[in-house]
Amino acid sequence: MITVDKLIFEYPGLRALDNVSFRMDQGSITALVGPNGAGKTTLLRCMAALERPVSGTITIEEIDVLEQPRDCHRIIGYLSDFFGLYQRLTVRQCLHFVARAQGIDDSDCPAAIAAVCRRLNIEDRLEMRPGELSRGLRQRVAIAQAIIHKPSLVLLDEPASGLDPEARHELAELFLDLQRQGMTLLVSSHILAELEAYCTDMLVLRNGRLVEQITVKKARQHKPFKLLLAQPVQNLAEILKQIPDIELLKTEHDQLALIQLTADTQQQHAVLKALLALNLPVCEFAPAASNLQDAYLQTIRQRP
Repeated sequence: MITVDKLIFEYPGLRALDNVSFRMDQGSITALVGPNGAGKTTLLRCMAALERPVSGTITIEEIDVLEQPRDCHRIIGYLSDFFGLYQRLTVRQCLHFVARAQGIDDSDCPAAIAAVCRRLNIEDRLEMRPGELSRGLRQRVAIAQAIIHKPSLVLLDEPASGLDPEARHELAELFLDLQRQGMTLLVSSHILAELEAYCTDMLVLRNGRLVEQITVKKARQHKPFKLLLAQPVQNLAEILKQIPDIELLKTEHDQLALIQLTADTQQQHAVLKALLALNLPVCEFAPAASNLQDAYLQTIRQRP
C-alpha cells in the first residue's frame, strides 16, 4: 500500500533523511522509533506532503505524494506533535471546518461529525471550546479532525504526549479499532511500552537513516521459545536443525537457543520430548519474553 523509496531531505547543513526506503502493508500499525533528531517528524511531514524532499519517491495507494499532494491529503490523516485547534470555535465548528476542507459535502457534515465523535467519545463536548477542555480531550478532538474524512493512512506524531495512563489505554484501543476498520497507522513515539499494545511493525530511524524494519507481532500460529541448557553442547545449532517442527532463530555459546514453534501445545510437547531424547541437558523450555523495547535496543546495539 505504501512505498517510500530512496528519500533524501536536507536542512541547511544537515541531512535529516538519508536514502530512506521501506514498505508498509495495508492494515498494519507501524511504530516509528528512534532517538531525538533521528528524522521521525521530518519523515512524517514528507509522507503527509507538507515537506518536499531533495529526492526520492513516496507512493500511497498508487498516488505519487510529491506530484499529487492534494490527492494525497484526501486519503491521509495527519496529527502533528504540536497540533493546533481554533480557540474561538466550538468543537463542532472545528470539526465542520476540517470536514469541509477535506471535501465532505455540507449536507454530509453533521453525520460525519456525529460518527467521529461517537468513535472518540466526545459527543458531549461539541458545544465547548478547545480552551475549556483537558489536554486529553483536546487530543481527542485533534485526532477526530485527522480521521473525520475516513483516511486510508493515519500519521501520528507523539499522539500520547501529555496523556494520563487511562487516556493512553483508551488511545491504544482507538488505534486498534481504526485498524479493524481498515485504516493503516504510522505512529511515532518514545514510549515503547505503550506502542507494544497495538503495533504490528517497527521502523527504526537513526541519524536520518533507516536502521531496520521489524515485524514485532508474528501470526498467532507461531511463537518464539527459549531453550536453555545446563551446560554447553557442541554444535547445538546443527543438532536443533535436525528436529522436525523447529525453526532455529539464533543460538548463543552452544547453550542458549531461540526457536520458533507452532502454537499447537501437542507439537510443543513433541519437540520437548525430542530434545530430551537426544540427552540434551534442558533446564529451561518456555515461551520467550520479547517486547518492542527489547527489539529496539537489540537493533540499536547491533548497528554503529
